[in-house]
Amino acid sequence: MLAVLINIAAFLVAILLLVTIHELGHFWVARKLGVKVVRFSVGFGKALYTWRRPGDDTEYVIAALPLGGYVKMVDEREEDVPPEDLPYAFNTQPVWKRSLIAVAGPAANFLLAIMLYWGLLMAGESGIRPEVGAVTPESVAAEAELAPGDVIQSVDGRGVATWGGFWRVLLSASLGGGDVDVAVITADGERAVRTLPAAELETLGVGQGFLAQLGLERYTPPIPPVLAEVVAEQPAAEAGLEPGDRIVAVDGSPIDGWMDFVEVVQARPGETLSVQVLRDGAERVVELTPRSVARDDGSEIGRIGAGPKVPEDLFADLQVLVRHGPVDAFGEALRRVGDLSVMTLRLVGRMLVGTASVENLSGPIGIAGAAGKTASFGVQPYLEFLALLSVSLGLLNLLPIPVLDGGQLLYFAVEAVRGRPLSEEVQAYGQRLGLLLILCLMTLAFYVDIARIFG
Repeated sequence: MLAVLINIAAFLVAILLLVTIHELGHFWVARKLGVKVVRFSVGFGKALYTWRRPGDDTEYVIAALPLGGYVKMVDEREEDVPPEDLPYAFNTQPVWKRSLIAVAGPAANFLLAIMLYWGLLMAGESGIRPEVGAVTPESVAAEAELAPGDVIQSVDGRGVATWGGFWRVLLSASLGGGDVDVAVITADGERAVRTLPAAELETLGVGQGFLAQLGLERYTPPIPPVLAEVVAEQPAAEAGLEPGDRIVAVDGSPIDGWMDFVEVVQARPGETLSVQVLRDGAERVVELTPRSVARDDGSEIGRIGAGPKVPEDLFADLQVLVRHGPVDAFGEALRRVGDLSVMTLRLVGRMLVGTASVENLSGPIGIAGAAGKTASFGVQPYLEFLALLSVSLGLLNLLPIPVLDGGQLLYFAVEAVRGRPLSEEVQAYGQRLGLLLILCLMTLAFYVDIARIFG
């Protein structure tokens, strides 16, 4: 229940912040260009709190449904406008002014993302050294001769300092349609360049599982085979294992690390194992039968319902802190927002032609889960999530779909070419079509979220 509340709170904070920034973009540019703004609302529905500033005609509103917002400007298409307000009406402005007002919302979202990254990069960005721990045999990575112990230096000439940075830059480069060169320092200290072929990269999905599909795993220091968690009514608990137990051997074979124990358990579902453990200085033997669990590929593995005790300083030697000066940080922030924008557009393009799965979509449920998860990890991951979501919101609103800012820009472009606006009937038809497209997209995103939850 607590996790659900954290997800909801983190989601609402994110949406309120990003929507407010978006609408502030429209609001600020409209006011600067001489358009009269009647209302600035954060949220939809019934007004919970309303106020006006002295000498300001704009009504500021906080509404009941915190899932959006809007800026209402004087406009003859929506209501009768007094003659004295006609020069300040949105619809009477030249095309270039209306276009700037429309693009200002998405631009504000991009600016927010740049500022977030800029601040994070100057403050210092922590992560794990980009060292390869394991390579899946016969995978794309194995064929490119990437090997355990390789420390990633750059991707297509872009330097990377953390494993997360490696994932981000490599994923962006892989969507470019060409071969990708990965520069490494091998375990022997030699410099080498490994080439990942475009034809192989195009067959991979995208997202957090991209590196796993590529065949790469991050290096993780050996975890001692000591139990920290034993789940009730699972095989480990039923066998009498307890938190703090150290696994010494299985069927007489020594166990040196947690992953050794995991490999044995997963390889022998339904078989009874003789497990030698050390508890309070005394050794004892328990009979443990891993429960058989089906995997996505139809095979079965063993599970016992237990987790390891991970030493607090396990990753201390792998921690990396990357800090930039103001100028370098701003340049890197611009590159990241650019990378995210290009990567997102390429991904959308692939989904439209069917070469990428719609499973890459996320609706409110998926976004709320990501918001709560990143918030639980700390300030830095949550701010990075906000930057990513802000870029996504900016790009979404620039899509040429009526009811979105991009649809308005499309109308204005047609008007600039024709010398006169489209008829109100055509615009209304476009609005209905745009609304239908958005509803279909939201329905698909909800479906993907729910399908993801239920596997």
